[in-house]
Amino acid sequence: MQVTAWAQPEASSGPVVHLSSTIPLQLAGMFDAVTAAHQPRSALNWLRQGAGASLLGDAAAGRLAISHDALDAHPHRRAADYLRHMLVAGGALPPRDEALARAAQWLASLLEVIEPAADRRLVQAYATWQVMRRLRASAQRGRARTPTAHARNNIRAAAALLAWLRDRGITLGTCGQASIDQWLGTGPSACLARDFLSWAADRGHCQHLDIPAPPRATGAAISQDQRWALAARLLHDTTLDATDRVAGSLLLLYGQPLSRIAVLTTSQVTSHGSEVLIRLGRHDAPLPGPLAAATRQLITEGRSHRGIGSPPATTWLFPGHLPGRPITPAQLGVRLRAIGIYAQTGRRAALLSLAAQLPAAVLAGLLGLHETTAAKWMHQAGGDWSHYAAELARTRNHQP
Repeated sequence: MQVTAWAQPEASSGPVVHLSSTIPLQLAGMFDAVTAAHQPRSALNWLRQGAGASLLGDAAAGRLAISHDALDAHPHRRAADYLRHMLVAGGALPPRDEALARAAQWLASLLEVIEPAADRRLVQAYATWQVMRRLRASAQRGRARTPTAHARNNIRAAAALLAWLRDRGITLGTCGQASIDQWLGTGPSACLARDFLSWAADRGHCQHLDIPAPPRATGAAISQDQRWALAARLLHDTTLDATDRVAGSLLLLYGQPLSRIAVLTTSQVTSHGSEVLIRLGRHDAPLPGPLAAATRQLITEGRSHRGIGSPPATTWLFPGHLPGRPITPAQLGVRLRAIGIYAQTGRRAALLSLAAQLPAAVLAGLLGLHETTAAKWMHQAGGDWSHYAAELARTRNHQP
C-alpha cells in the first residue's frame, strides 16, 4: 500500500515537508488514526520527533516485528509501550491485559533472585496457582484495568517471610506460631503474608498459623459543608473543564473511587426523555440537571485527553493520553487536586452521607459496592436500617 502525505507548515516555519512511505496494510488503521488527529500539527511533530515514531518507522519498514513479544523486548520501554497502544487501537495488534502482562514479567524477575531453590519453587507455586490465577480471573471479567498492586505485595511478603525464616534457621514446615508472632513485629506489611500462609497450610507445606488480616485503611473526611460547596462549584461553574466537573461530581455526590470513574464508558450513560441516568452498580442512578448537561457535553463535544494515534471514536467517557485507553486514576487525581478536590477525603464524606440515608442493600446496588462494604459504611455513618425491610413490607401490605 503506497501512501504519500503532504504537510504545509506556516511560512515562517520552513519549507514544505514531504513524507512518503510504503505502509503495510496491517498499519492502515493506525495511519488513518494519525492523519485524522484533531491537532494535525501535533501529529506531524510527533512523527518528526516522537520517541515512538522511530519505532513506528522500523515497524513499517519490517525492521521491527509487529508483535507484543518484540515490543516487550525493546530497550526503549516507554516508546515501545506507546507504540503498542497505537497498534492495538489501530487493529494491528490483538489487545492484551497490560497490567497482567507486566505482573508476569515482574514475577519472573523476582523469582530469579530468590535463593535457595526450594524457596523459589514455593514462591513460584504460590504466585502461579494462587495469586496470578486470581489476577487472570479478574482480567477475564472484562475490567479496563486489572489491579495488581495488592497481588505483588502478597508475593513480596511471601518471599520476605521465607527469607526471614531462613536467616533464623527455620523452615516453613517447622515454623510455629511463636515465630509468626515475631515476624509480625517486623513491620506493618508483615500481615500481608497471611494469604501465603493460608495457601501453604491448605497444601501441607506448614501448620495452620494465625495471622491477622491487614488493617482496613481509614482516614478523615471533609465536612459535609465543604463537600456541598465543592459540589456546587462543579455543578454550576461552566468555566471548569467538563472532564473535571463530571469526574469530581461522581466522586463527591456518588462516592465513586477514581479507579472506577476513570474506566466509565459512554454506554453506562442513558437518556429517558429529559432525564439522564448513569449505571454505577446494578441500577441506574439519575444525574441532576447541571451534571446531566456536563455529561452530555463530555460525550457530544469530545474530550481533550487523546494521544496521537487515538481512533476518532471512543467508548471511554474519559479517554486518556494513550491511544484507545481511558485516563488513568492517577492523572484524574492530579486534575481534581488542581481544583481543590482530594479523592480520599471527598469520597469518604460522600459515602458517610449516603450510608446515613440509604440501607446497605440499596447503597450497594446503586453505587456498585459489595454489600459487606456498604454495611461497614452504614455502621460507620451511624445509620440504623435494621427495621427497614420489615417497615417496607408493612407499608406495602397496607397499600390498597
